Amino acid sequence: MDESDGSDWSDGLDGAVGSRDSWVNTTHDWARVSDLHHLAQIRRAPAEFAPGGPGHLVLEVVAYAADEAASGAGGRCAITLHRDGSVSVADDGRGTDTRVDERGRIVKKPVMATKDLRFFDSPDAESLPDGHPRRGMSVVAALSEWLIHTNRRLDGAWTQRYEHGVPVTDPEPLQADGTTGTLIRFLPDRALRSHGLPAVDDLRRWTSRRSGLRVRIDDLRESGSAPTGRVAE
Repeated sequence: MDESDGSDWSDGLDGAVGSRDSWVNTTHDWARVSDLHHLAQIRRAPAEFAPGGPGHLVLEVVAYAADEAASGAGGRCAITLHRDGSVSVADDGRGTDTRVDERGRIVKKPVMATKDLRFFDSPDAESLPDGHPRRGMSVVAALSEWLIHTNRRLDGAWTQRYEHGVPVTDPEPLQADGTTGTLIRFLPDRALRSHGLPAVDDLRRWTSRRSGLRVRIDDLRESGSAPTGRVAE
């Protein structure tokens, strides 16, 4: 997941150095680490921003993997339903745009903690496969007890933890493994979990509508270890 003007989470400016105020905003506001008012707005209205429960949150994440596939970067996505009620979505795209500011600090585009400027306030936002409008990754983060965003790019890899959308760690460096892409694992809020995680068949039906994206769905809730390995094409 890479955010760019026409795709997902990157502007193609790996390692850009300078003041955040000078960086052009395409999908999110670089000058902000988090937008607490925005996150609170989402948390006050979970039925509006996650209609139907956790299934919509999964589709918000998959939408970015689909953007990457449409742009020619990546094309594979793996959804895992875990026994603890959490969900992970991994893709093989370019990874979230990550830069270095004028003080030498690592800065990741604030996709989790600020609004997506393309979708959140737009009456013309695209519809996700469940028929509800796309609002962006901040909806997933705000409506999750915790979310871990692991990001691998050509020039580095990092992981960061959020609680109800608020970053509680800095981007922590990881050992490079020669791959690029994004892994999002999140535990939906307890109130949303009362809806239950989406059925595998529903996920297959929804994700099959994403042209060019090959999706693998692993349900670990019953087996605890052996994945189902079902693929939506």
